[in-house]
Amino acid sequence: MAKRTKSALKANRQNVKRRDANRQMRSKLRTALKAIRASLDAKDVAGAKSALSATVSIVDKMATKGIIHRNTAGRYKSRLSSRLTKAAV
Repeated sequence: MAKRTKSALKANRQNVKRRDANRQMRSKLRTALKAIRASLDAKDVAGAKSALSATVSIVDKMATKGIIHRNTAGRYKSRLSSRLTKAAV
């Protein structure tokens, strides 16, 4: 628990809210990545293509908000698109 000053209590409340929001976003990202990887493993290229745009949007949003690093976001997008390209061939 934070110290008992007003500013420390408010900072603690903000940290709790931010941590919950970041956790939800990170969970959403992991779920989207698992879904697209599963569809690629199942040779469902059409499903993977439709899921790719939504996943890329989530990745970009998280990088913009600072939840993940922008290089990490680029790496995720690059690997997913390259796997999709290989699966389509």
